[in-house]
Amino acid sequence: MGDIKFGTDGWRGRIGDDYTFANLRRATQGYANYLAANNLPGPVVVGHDRRFQAEHFAAAAAEVLAANGFKVLLTPGATPTPVISYSVKAYQASAALNITASHNPPEDCGFKVRDANGGAIGPAGLKQIEELIPDAGDTRAILTMSLADALKSGAVRYFDPKPAYLEHLSHLIDVTPIKEAGLKIVVDNMWGNGAGWLTEILGGGKTEIFEVHAERNPIFPNMLRPEPIPPNVDAGLAVGKRLHADCVCILDGDADRCGFGDEAGNFVDQLRVFGMVAYYLLEVRGERGAIVKTLSTTSMLDKLGEIYGVPVINTGVGFKYIAPAMIENDAMVGGEESGGYAFRGHVPERDGILSNLFLLDFMVRTGKKPTELLKLLFDKVGAHFYDRIDVRLTDMVVRNEAKARLDQINVEGLTLGGHQVTGLNTMDGL
Repeated sequence: MGDIKFGTDGWRGRIGDDYTFANLRRATQGYANYLAANNLPGPVVVGHDRRFQAEHFAAAAAEVLAANGFKVLLTPGATPTPVISYSVKAYQASAALNITASHNPPEDCGFKVRDANGGAIGPAGLKQIEELIPDAGDTRAILTMSLADALKSGAVRYFDPKPAYLEHLSHLIDVTPIKEAGLKIVVDNMWGNGAGWLTEILGGGKTEIFEVHAERNPIFPNMLRPEPIPPNVDAGLAVGKRLHADCVCILDGDADRCGFGDEAGNFVDQLRVFGMVAYYLLEVRGERGAIVKTLSTTSMLDKLGEIYGVPVINTGVGFKYIAPAMIENDAMVGGEESGGYAFRGHVPERDGILSNLFLLDFMVRTGKKPTELLKLLFDKVGAHFYDRIDVRLTDMVVRNEAKARLDQINVEGLTLGGHQVTGLNTMDGL
């Protein structure tokens, strides 16, 4: 019941430990206070994912917002994060609240807030929300009403977000060529909100769609967490290999991140996918505009920027930095290392559904398989390599010693793996 802190994309916690109904109501009251303080009258879109108790947490949040005088548009079921974000624009709402822990382990749940653009609220706004959250135990500061009363009064109403999103999608991409291409596509939904969406969008033609992990199962079998990287994607990739599929399209737990597998059932890492998507927009679709990327994302984008004469803007890690930068620069695309990509003309929010559709369109327009598309990219920018090792330092003495050593690094004459270190970026960490 202690402090509630927002990370790179909202607040997340362990269900039954720090993520409780009491703390959820505190966080929602803080969000309501923030909306009121910034003269954002609503309505507020509220949605949720398929995690344990998610629909009940969403209902509790709607009760608090309604009691604070906000009209609430509540999704009737688990809904992809990008669809919730687009609903803010479609219904001229002031904000959105999404109950999701995205790709976190099954024990967690989360609390994502979005602004009037459907994008992540920036660091200053998140700090203000934190400061407006009532203290633990101060129940008098939290307003609430029953969902039944809120529905009866019209303060809360259920709405179907799908038609507006699909109509908007039709203006961003023509899916007919993909439907008629005769592809065999495996879709790994990772037990999440994206189940059924690509089948509905691409069904009815010559292309075959095979969905896996499409049911609701909040313990996420066959994976450590619904994050679209190995080993979590191994089972879905194996299905693609067994069926001799042309590719594997992967959606994370709330369908805002994109994973991808090639025609041999091999994983295509997120940095290569970002490079492929940017190359597709620039070369195949002929678009121009800034590329926004987190500092931990691929240098292939810098090379594409040089080749096509478009600016490349680096930010800190998280869409709380990417979304404002996209809006400020009218960016063509924005993305991060985790596999989240956002596009101009849409919302400044990751969209795994649209990202996978763009990759499929890339295949159809060029007549090439994923490995051949990657070769096209490397022929343009040169071969690039990526690996990642995560080490968590839990011993604070060791951690402080490591931090002190890093703070003293001088890159002059420094080599790493036999290569000269060319620079040092301390924008977000080191």
